[in-house]
Amino acid sequence: MNKILFLCTGNYYRSRFAEHLFNWLATKQGLNWQADSRGLALERGVNNVGAISQYAAEALAARLVNISDDERFPKPACEPDFQLATRVIALDEAEHRPLMNERFPQWVDAIEYWLVHDIDKTSATEALGQIEKHLLQLIEQLTQS
Repeated sequence: MNKILFLCTGNYYRSRFAEHLFNWLATKQGLNWQADSRGLALERGVNNVGAISQYAAEALAARLVNISDDERFPKPACEPDFQLATRVIALDEAEHRPLMNERFPQWVDAIEYWLVHDIDKTSATEALGQIEKHLLQLIEQLTQS
């Protein structure tokens, strides 16, 4: 099984949406890939309530992607996460490259970066739509390889 790791700041909103939607899409396509997600700076999410952002949960439900009633809480990234992943994607290069430089400098140039801003810069509808578009392109790429 190939592993993909999605990174965002708090592992609460963007990366969790990407993880769940990717796994749903990959299963539908019969791909030998599974996603997980982690956060690069969980301490910045002190005001997050619950295990997953309501925006992410609602967007997943709208796409008929079920999440568990006992959904896990955000997890911080650690070295083994990078070592075990086949691919790693950070969801906002402008936000996450500096965090990677600070916390995981040996991996900063070994991962992929998208450009999906957090809720303070882009509406949830737009950001999650951007992630979905990237994921559909990624799934197509993986299907063809």
